[in-house]
Amino acid sequence: MKCLTIRQPWATLIALGEKQIETRSWRTAYRGELAIHAGIQVDKEICRSEPYLSVLARHGYTADNLPAGKILATGRLADCCEVTSDLAMQGWPGGNEYVFGDYAEGRFAWKLEEISLLAEPVSAKGRLGFWEFPGI
Repeated sequence: MKCLTIRQPWATLIALGEKQIETRSWRTAYRGELAIHAGIQVDKEICRSEPYLSVLARHGYTADNLPAGKILATGRLADCCEVTSDLAMQGWPGGNEYVFGDYAEGRFAWKLEEISLLAEPVSAKGRLGFWEFPGI
């Protein structure tokens, strides 16, 4: 299965369904199944700021207990669109989704759907870009 490594807390926010759009500096033509891997780096400072602090706490997480180096969830990469000034003027996306991403003009928004948290996270070494992991 194709995997994508995402820093914490963003990987957990996706796995929990709190974040449905991953923003990246690069476009992808890939659509299909995708596993969400939490990298080993945790941005502890951002975890202690709002709305991250409250959203993570609602699920029992803090900056100190986020899983790292593990595949947390599976889902589907449904779409990829370029962030434009027109989208920003329309207030897209709203709420926490906007705070949880980098929607600077020229970046790319990857729409994630059908995210399912794994019953047990799977240890794995992450990589840049897409990478393959057998057996999920």
